[in-house]
Amino acid sequence: MAAELVRGQNHPLSQVRLEIRVTAGKPVVAAATLGDEHGRIHGVEWVAHPGTPTLPGLEVSKQAAADHRLAVDLGAMPEAVHRVSVLLALPLGVGGPARFGAVAAPFVAVTGLDGTEVASYTITGLDAESAVVALELYRRQGAWKVRAVGQGYAGGLAELLTDQGLPQAPHLAGSINEAVAQGLARSVAAPPPRPPDADRTRQTATPALGPEGSGSTTQGAPGAAAPQPPTSPYGAQGAVAPSSGYPADPAPAQPAAPATGGPIDYSHPRRQTGAPPQPAPTAPPAPPGQAAQPVAGDATGWSMEERLYNQVWGMFEDLARTMSAYRSAVDFADSRMEKELDHALSDPRSRIGGQGDAAREAAQAKHAQLVDQARAALDRDLAQLTAESEVVEPALPPAFAGWDNPVWHGYRVPMEIPMALRLGDLHLPESPELRIPMLMRLPLERGLWIDSGNDSLDGSFADSHELRRLALDTAVAHAARLLAVYPVGEFAVHVIDPAGSAAQALVPLVHTGVLAAPPAVGAAGVTDVLTRLTQRVDLVQMAVRGGAADSLPPGLDTAEQLLIVNDFPHGFDDRAVTQLRYLADEGPSVGVHLMMVADREDAAGYGPLLDPLWRSLMRLTPLPDDHLADPWVGHAWTYEPSLVPPGSQVLRQVLTEVATARSKYR
Repeated sequence: MAAELVRGQNHPLSQVRLEIRVTAGKPVVAAATLGDEHGRIHGVEWVAHPGTPTLPGLEVSKQAAADHRLAVDLGAMPEAVHRVSVLLALPLGVGGPARFGAVAAPFVAVTGLDGTEVASYTITGLDAESAVVALELYRRQGAWKVRAVGQGYAGGLAELLTDQGLPQAPHLAGSINEAVAQGLARSVAAPPPRPPDADRTRQTATPALGPEGSGSTTQGAPGAAAPQPPTSPYGAQGAVAPSSGYPADPAPAQPAAPATGGPIDYSHPRRQTGAPPQPAPTAPPAPPGQAAQPVAGDATGWSMEERLYNQVWGMFEDLARTMSAYRSAVDFADSRMEKELDHALSDPRSRIGGQGDAAREAAQAKHAQLVDQARAALDRDLAQLTAESEVVEPALPPAFAGWDNPVWHGYRVPMEIPMALRLGDLHLPESPELRIPMLMRLPLERGLWIDSGNDSLDGSFADSHELRRLALDTAVAHAARLLAVYPVGEFAVHVIDPAGSAAQALVPLVHTGVLAAPPAVGAAGVTDVLTRLTQRVDLVQMAVRGGAADSLPPGLDTAEQLLIVNDFPHGFDDRAVTQLRYLADEGPSVGVHLMMVADREDAAGYGPLLDPLWRSLMRLTPLPDDHLADPWVGHAWTYEPSLVPPGSQVLRQVLTEVATARSKYR
């Protein structure tokens, strides 16, 4: 059971590889110092901070952020190190709060690599302090412990580091603050408020997105949830936002990251959550007056995959913030011009002669100046994000990459489940050319609804038959990607197509033999598939609840299951509808997921009975549609599915590779 520490309390540590997760109400700088047996720092090389984020056995974030994850490997610490102090400081010169008393109490948790919390500490009682020693890990008689410290310093980092015996404290503190102020470390805004019962140790990468109007909410994106940055398509389990919690299975050693300034590493080794973090690639110093050149994987994480995931979420958050700032500036300019015009024209005397015209021209000139300034700032940020996207996109692993990415041509069936899956792209109307990948965390936590109804779009696409075909193509592309990114034998796909109308779209899945069984047709086929999957859910639930997960029947397929349902509710009677709702509610917790290809209006005859079903699914469209609502900053993101380019054989090649691997596995 996790220990909730109070100031001065300590707790033993049974693991040497740990994560320290920090949650604050505003962006803070996270750093760490290494001390000897007396707690003294021998030099600046014993301090990990945004400018020097990696030391032996220690890695901190290169950004000022509201949430941090620090990686610690106590087994890799030099023998001279007896104490690791975790420091938090408010960044100076960036317009944020200057004392911790003005922000929410920071929360710090020590967790294992699998996300299991070991100890936590809420730093209360701070007021004028701008830097604080949050906690320390210390070695005593050969064993490591964690102690809650909470010692604040009104003099900031300089006073804190001086107190720890560092002679160069003022100079180092200035360097850290300057790095953050100059944007060498990207500052991440605070995520949306968490529910009272939320697990505070789970880092949120983005806001939770949801369709506007009817339909279900989506997960964080760029990520369906970053995304799980607030929850959004990246994260909720991603639509634009992302959550964490990664497995700690041992894995082969990972090749070192590319050297500073070197070429991008396109090999993308398997995710290594059990190994200590490798230094992230960094860009060469930028010329004076120019922005630093982006580098793929230039984010925190234990592997290149995790760094790229966090970098994509960071791009999503940056675009959300810069667009929010631009829209706010334009709204302010509009409001100011209206007020000035009302004031100038409220006096009847100003309407005589040229006074009114002069006032109107002056107000419009100020409005144009404010809008031009806002647009210039937006264009600058968009240029930087576009440059970063051009570097990151080619470096993405298959699970994160679009179907047009060359990485698929060298595809091999993976040995491990990836962190997330790309469902499509997200963009905003002011910058339609800048696309952010929408990543959804794996394993799936909710099903998908591919909306084939015309009401989901703007009405410009009137061919309902073509729209249904595109919806099926989208479903096949998503199902194929899921099959491709899972190891052999760990993912199975079933299809219900009562009228056989999806036969043409299902050709890639059927002809390559990757389906668990031929598509079920007719009422009998619907009943058979739903009965088998319902029984599987029942058996696994009983085994888990009874603590006998290893006593499942020998013939039971323990792989994750995906059920694609086409033309719902055609071929479904009341019993089948009840079973489908049961699978939607209970299936995800035991590895059974739904992908509905349907028009909600077709099921209108059931009335509100099916409303819970639709709300439980993440609604996606086969055509670009701005239905993903982001409550974090109020944007409506346009989602565009990730489809196979016309005429490309990449889908068949990938599925053939999956089928070949299965035949060898058996």
